[in-house]
Amino acid sequence: MFHVGGARTALFNWLFVRRHGGTFVLRIEDTDNTRNHPEWTDMIYRSFEWLGLDWDDTYPQSRNLDAHRETALKLHADGHTYYCDCTPDALQKRKAAASIKTPGYDSFCSDRDLSAAPGRALRFRVPEQGTLTRADVIRGTTDIDVSTIEDFVILRGDGSPLYLLANAHDDVLDGITHVSRSAEHLSNTEKQILLRRAMGHQEPVWAHVPMIVNEKGKKLSKRHDKVALEDYRDEGYISEAMLNYLATLGWSPPSEYADEQASLDTMTQAFAFEDVTSSSAQFDVKKLASFNGDYIRRMSTEAYLERSFTWLRTTVVDRIAPLLQERAERLPDTFAMVDFLVHADPVMDLDSWQSVMAKDPPASIAMLEAASAAYADADLAWTASALKEATEAAGASLGLKLNKAQAPVRVAVAGRRVGPPLFESLELLGRMRTLARVERALDRLRPA
Repeated sequence: MFHVGGARTALFNWLFVRRHGGTFVLRIEDTDNTRNHPEWTDMIYRSFEWLGLDWDDTYPQSRNLDAHRETALKLHADGHTYYCDCTPDALQKRKAAASIKTPGYDSFCSDRDLSAAPGRALRFRVPEQGTLTRADVIRGTTDIDVSTIEDFVILRGDGSPLYLLANAHDDVLDGITHVSRSAEHLSNTEKQILLRRAMGHQEPVWAHVPMIVNEKGKKLSKRHDKVALEDYRDEGYISEAMLNYLATLGWSPPSEYADEQASLDTMTQAFAFEDVTSSSAQFDVKKLASFNGDYIRRMSTEAYLERSFTWLRTTVVDRIAPLLQERAERLPDTFAMVDFLVHADPVMDLDSWQSVMAKDPPASIAMLEAASAAYADADLAWTASALKEATEAAGASLGLKLNKAQAPVRVAVAGRRVGPPLFESLELLGRMRTLARVERALDRLRPA
C-alpha cells in the first residue's frame, strides 16, 4: 500500500522541486523481491496521479542491478569491503560468549580475507575511529563517532544489493542534489555518507521530515491505523483537500499566507525545508475531514454533483456492477445493495441480526473472532479468493461449513443476510473497514 507518510514526503519533495525548477525523479525501489509486487507499483503511480503530482523521470531501480554489483566489486577492489560468511546464530553465540551486549556486527570477518562465494555477504568496512558530521536542513548538524557504526552489508549472499548501496549508487547516477525522507531513515544516513565518500562522491543536502503519528502519539501502524492513501480516496476524500492536509503535517505556509488551507500553487511558492518542524506530526482524521468538507463547500453545485457521482461509480458501482446486475429486480436495488460499501457503518437489519447473531451469541462471537484473526494477518492477500479460503478455514476450526461460517461475517459488515457476494464485497470494503465492523459487532454481542 502507498502510505500517507510516503505521500507527504513525496509532496514535500515535489513542492521544493517545482519551486526551484528542478527535476523530480519517481524511482521505484524494487530491489527487494520479497517486498516487490507489480500491483503495489501500480498503486504508487495511481496515487501520484490522483494527487496531481507529476514527475519528470521514472524508472524501476532493478534496471541498475548490474551497475550496483559493479560498484560493489569496485569498492571491494579498493579495500572498502570484505566478504562475510557469518550466520545470525554464529554472531549471537560469539557475542554471548564474550558478554557483548551492544547490537550490530562484531567485524569478525574483517581480517579473514574471504573470497566471493555463494552465501557470503559483502560488508562495508567502517573506519575504526574518527568523527563523521551529518548536516540536515531540518535537524541541524550532528557529529557521529564512527566506532558506533557497524560494518554493514551492501550485497546479500545471493549477490543482490541492499537498499543502502542501490540508493547511494542511483542518487549519484541521477544527479540527486536533495534527499528528503522520513526521520525513521535518519539512522542510516551516516552509512550512506560513508558509502558515497568511498565511491568518490559527496553527500546531497539531507532533509529528514518528521514522523507521522496517530492520536496516541505512536507511529502510524499498517495493522492498527488507516494508512493507505487509496483508502482515503475510496472513502470520498478529494485530492485537493488531501494534498493540503498532508502539507500541514510538519509544515505550514508562512504568516503572510492567510491560513493552512492553500492551493497547490500557493504552497509551491511558499515551501522551504527550513520551515519544516523536526517534531512528530499527528495525523488527525477529524481535521482531514474538516478540510475535506471546506473544499466540498467551496465547489459549485455542478462540480460537487459531478465529483459525487463519479466517486460512486468508480469506487463502488463499477467494480461490482455485474454482481449487482445479477441480483437486481428494479433500478433502486442497485443502490440498496451497495449502501454498506458507501456508509461508514452498515445500516443494521434487525431481522438479520436476530436470526443470525442473537440466535446463538457465543457461536457468533467465536466465528467473528476467528475471522478477525484471519483477516488481520498482514500476509493475507486482500482478494476475494484469499478471503474465502481464510473464512472457510476459520469456520472449519469451529466445525462450521462455509455457508454457516460466513453468515455472521456478512451481517457484521453488511448489516443484512443477503446482498452481493460476500468476499468480493470484503475485497472492495478493505481490510481496515472490515476489521472495524467485525469488532463493533463483537462489542455488541459480548456481555456487558
